[in-house]
Amino acid sequence: MKEISQVKRKRWWRLFKRQWQLHLFVLLPVAYLLVFHFIPMYGVQVAFRDYRPLHGIMGSEWVGLKWFEQFLSNYQFGQVFSNTLILSLYSLATFPLPIIFALILHAIKSERYTKVVQTVAYIPHFISISVMVGIISMLLSPVSGIYGNVYRMLGGFGYPVDFRASAQAFRHIYVWSGVWQTLGWSSIIYMAALSSVSPELHEAAQIDGASRLKRMWHVDIPAILPTIAIQFILRCTQVIAVGFEKAYLLQSPLNTSVSEVISTYVYKVGMSSFRSFSYGAAVGLFNTVINLALLLSVNFTVRKATDNEISLF
Repeated sequence: MKEISQVKRKRWWRLFKRQWQLHLFVLLPVAYLLVFHFIPMYGVQVAFRDYRPLHGIMGSEWVGLKWFEQFLSNYQFGQVFSNTLILSLYSLATFPLPIIFALILHAIKSERYTKVVQTVAYIPHFISISVMVGIISMLLSPVSGIYGNVYRMLGGFGYPVDFRASAQAFRHIYVWSGVWQTLGWSSIIYMAALSSVSPELHEAAQIDGASRLKRMWHVDIPAILPTIAIQFILRCTQVIAVGFEKAYLLQSPLNTSVSEVISTYVYKVGMSSFRSFSYGAAVGLFNTVINLALLLSVNFTVRKATDNEISLF
């Protein structure tokens, strides 16, 4: 056994020396993961302590599940959790749109037109969230925005309803502005997968009399199905992780009933008060545990549905 282990070590060392450039490339991402993702896990214990900055993490009193019980019994828990879940599921319902967009672009024969459309669709991805919210505010302003000006041009009197302060409109504004911002960028991976589809499959389908729509359904979609499944699994891990910045910037006292999600709640109770660090950390950890459970369950479901052919792990 000792000789076998020595042979394995020598073989590994020879392989390492032969591919040292690849290991050098991996070094930086590994360092990034260690510094920003693994080492900070030490601070997770704040969620189980009555953290006091003056005492430090180890000097603070251990309170167990006190903060989790406090959050689950809080009168705001039901509203915050349901708001997060509804907004996340609404966003998840738009998952097929980048796939449809990629299929349409792939079907267009004009390469120049396709590149122009792709470029225009990619640009919103590079707009920051704060600028995006500013654009939304300018467009939907009933006083000086395009929405208000068009309303008066069409014969309306006074000022129209301010959708920015409407609880009924918040979810639609949040989700569809996100679709506009991410549609083109999210379609890149599907465009790359479609480019690898063999032209011979399309030629064979054409000979059999298949229309463009049927070829899209029976050739293109099955070819990119593994990519779709992996992207869906990754998307499901964000069901409870609604982005903080956009929700917080779009929030107002008039729409708080639907815009207060877990991430904004954590900020308000955890960062605005130094005595609530532990409570905010507990709520954040609760969010992470649910996302992990969703990842495992969705991955298991997809693996079983595809006979162990498609899964993350």
